[in-house]
Amino acid sequence: MTKKKIYKRKRYLVPLIILLLLIGLRIALPYIVKNYVNKVLADIPGHYGHVEDIDLSLLTGAYIIDELYLNKVNTGSQIPFLHFERTHISVEWSSLFKGKVVSEINMTRPELIYVFEDQQKETPEEADAEDWSKALTDLVPIDINQLEIHGGKVAFVQLTADPNIDLHLDSLELYATNLRNVVRQEARLPSNLSADAVSFGGGSLHLEGQMDLVKQIPDMDLALTLENANATALNDFTDHYAGLDFDQGIFNLYSEMAIADGYLQGYIKPIIRDAKLIGKEDAFLETLWEGFVGFFKFILKNHKENTLATKVPLEGDLTNVNTKIWPTVTNIFKNAWIKAFQGIVDNDIEFKNVQEKANEQKDEK
Repeated sequence: MTKKKIYKRKRYLVPLIILLLLIGLRIALPYIVKNYVNKVLADIPGHYGHVEDIDLSLLTGAYIIDELYLNKVNTGSQIPFLHFERTHISVEWSSLFKGKVVSEINMTRPELIYVFEDQQKETPEEADAEDWSKALTDLVPIDINQLEIHGGKVAFVQLTADPNIDLHLDSLELYATNLRNVVRQEARLPSNLSADAVSFGGGSLHLEGQMDLVKQIPDMDLALTLENANATALNDFTDHYAGLDFDQGIFNLYSEMAIADGYLQGYIKPIIRDAKLIGKEDAFLETLWEGFVGFFKFILKNHKENTLATKVPLEGDLTNVNTKIWPTVTNIFKNAWIKAFQGIVDNDIEFKNVQEKANEQKDEK
């Protein structure tokens, strides 16, 4: 009878111990993962990062990271370079059924704030270090296939300017699929990207394109439009760098860029409509300078369309992207005297043409 009782006790005790161990592991696991993530973030050369909390779901294979931030060490502003309010990472079940273990990432209100003064400082240990972005992607133990961003923000800030410069994109909605080429057919650029945001001055930004990220230097073919932004929102920037501001005007920007095998070709085409440069409260010298600029604006703008525009071409490899000065100048006069630039993406950047130029560069080397 005694042996039977001991056997019965073991029969129930062992499963109970295992259950308690599993419960204890489940309770401790988020803290273990959190400590690991914080160690990874703290060890990025020249940077310091931290996460507030991590929640795991063992049944669904998902985890949620709350309040992740990353910044450079010894910065003056204390404004986080990256701040991700909530990041939900989960297994993509549709791909799992196809035999591929990949993940979906859904980010809520992430922010990337580029503070000019902070980013100009480079620490010695940072110079030869790997990119901070690699450390962040290493936090996801499986390949990222789908990315969604909701309510994001991207900003350029310069605090030493008076007043401070703050050019930003708000309410960013971004969708990117097939990032690790889970569905790989004959497409040269198999991944799709689409993004919309509200720009400075209340403008509307739209980005559309295709990519191939499974390369050391990703291939891509992108088109961007920014329309109907109030030009006065640029005043802090233009006053600081060019000594002029806008009393009124509508700012539009159009751009296409393609990268093939490390070779880039594209353009940036800014257009300002109905611009007026001289404000009523300007000091005499400022008014004189803006009047001088306004005189040339009168000469160089298309009076029929009432636009001031140019087209800045970009071309070269990614280690030596250069802006061509003379085409920029001639395009100003082209807009002024021949025809106004159309307020659309030109669709004259073809990925296959860029790929051909990339091959030519290889042959020359």
